[in-house]
Amino acid sequence: MAMGSSLSMIDVSRVESAKLEKSPYEYIVVSDFIRGEWKDKLIASYPQLKAAGSFPLTTVSCSPEFKQLIDEMNSEDFRRAIESKFSLDLKDKPTMFTVRGKCRLKDGQVHTDSESKIITVLLYMNPSWENQGGRLRLLNSNNIDDIKTEVPPDVGTLLVFKRCDHSWHGHLPFEGVRKVIQMNWVTHQKFVDQEQKRHRWSALFKIFSPSY
Repeated sequence: MAMGSSLSMIDVSRVESAKLEKSPYEYIVVSDFIRGEWKDKLIASYPQLKAAGSFPLTTVSCSPEFKQLIDEMNSEDFRRAIESKFSLDLKDKPTMFTVRGKCRLKDGQVHTDSESKIITVLLYMNPSWENQGGRLRLLNSNNIDDIKTEVPPDVGTLLVFKRCDHSWHGHLPFEGVRKVIQMNWVTHQKFVDQEQKRHRWSALFKIFSPSY
């Protein structure tokens, strides 16, 4: 499906027109990346996750609507928009998807992402967010209060950043429902395989210990 089609769920043109911020590291924040007519439908069709933590798509049940969203994010049009924005060649780089549905108080610790990740994409899938906790902060340092910008996890809000040694980010504690799709372009397929295996074992553990 062409991304310019009125049937498409995402609006790649918003990525193309977004301002690339370069300090403290390269990132963009895009509102209304999901087209308005799809927002409620995609919130309703989001995978049902009974535990906190990250789940690979292979471990969850995905509706046709949700699969379409993933396919559009994994499309050539979206990749080219990210390549152009961040001056990268991602053509032969593997992608990896995970989903989160619940947040624990211990989640959101400040970190930079692993070196095997090139680009991190976060697409939020929550109704209007009023809580101060759970809003991702892009940081100037590894101090959670040294804030460059804060991103509310409202449905359709897209955050994309280029991983580096100082791409610090995290959020204040929050416990409850917090839905987010994470997509990464990574350096090698072996990293995807390792992460999928690790997350699969973790997902099985969470099924039997949902309070984890």
